[in-house]
Amino acid sequence: MNRKLDFLKQVAHGLAAQFGSSCEVVIHDLTKKDLDKSIVYIENGQVSNRHTGDGPSGIVLETLSSDPEKIHDKLAYLTRTDDGRILKSSTLYIRDENGKIVYIFSINYDITALLAAETSIRGLINTESESESEEKPSDQPQKITHNVNELLDMLIDQAIAKVGKPVALMTKDDKVTVVQYLNNAGAFLITKSGDKVSSLLGISKFTLYSYMDKG
Repeated sequence: MNRKLDFLKQVAHGLAAQFGSSCEVVIHDLTKKDLDKSIVYIENGQVSNRHTGDGPSGIVLETLSSDPEKIHDKLAYLTRTDDGRILKSSTLYIRDENGKIVYIFSINYDITALLAAETSIRGLINTESESESEEKPSDQPQKITHNVNELLDMLIDQAIAKVGKPVALMTKDDKVTVVQYLNNAGAFLITKSGDKVSSLLGISKFTLYSYMDKG
């Protein structure tokens, strides 16, 4: 019996019951060999349209590719779903007795309706001077993905956007930047990701590995 996982499931169920159907709680099992099915428990999966057996989020890959001692809980940040709903998310890293991260416990609360209400109220109470000086939020919510292929595509898009030019116009340094971004994000933990990135950038696997080492 896995007492730690059973306890996390109990807490997840309690949180979902307390905060209602807008609160999704997800448990990723990092001890599983099959990364494509890291979700072992989910409450209110309709929030992100995910189910038990679905694949990891970007935060899971980032965790697996990072030094556990440098990883800290991420609280109250924004994510978004496929259909554009905004979630307020928190990610907690659950460790074993040796300090190794074995589970990721995620809370995603759908605040879309609350943001819409806030915008309506602000429009009624703001003065003209306040409207002119108001800064736009800089937060760019990260998209929640359902499987590793979708996640890899998203990370590749982010890497290309970071360079700011299409692959056909990239220099060697640009391609190094893309590869290092993907490596730091844990993209190469995904099966056959190296083949896809090499083909996209028009480089050999040997060149890909050399670009990874430059980081």
